[in-house]
Amino acid sequence: MNFRKRVGTEQIGLQLAPMIDVIMFLLSFFLLTWNLARYEADLEVKIPKAKNGEMPRRLPGEVIINITKDGQVNLNHRVVSAQELEEIIKGVIQQYPDQAIIIRADEETSYKEVIKVLDVCRGVNAWNIAFATNRPDMTSSR
Repeated sequence: MNFRKRVGTEQIGLQLAPMIDVIMFLLSFFLLTWNLARYEADLEVKIPKAKNGEMPRRLPGEVIINITKDGQVNLNHRVVSAQELEEIIKGVIQQYPDQAIIIRADEETSYKEVIKVLDVCRGVNAWNIAFATNRPDMTSSR
């Protein structure tokens, strides 16, 4: 048998097309999720800082309630009344009983306005309520 050695004519190369596809997919995924997360947080609300805290469990259909310093209650960048808020929370709690209701109140909001939202949550048996805060070293609100 006569075996011949291959001469180095074949070069091993890196396939760029599949790598570019994966990078574009990841880029589009992160851009879409970043925009959705930004949509949840009302930029006019400057939340207070806390040294200790946990990230709440995130489930589909979660409700983030923003309370501005003048007492307006916003949900999805829309001002809602107490009755509308109650209906929305009731619908979420029926589908996801353990879902956290996240309250993002401005640090200058009166305590009375936060209590009104808590009363609405309590009225529809929402027991898993979380308050959004920032760590002291963070400069922007989340």
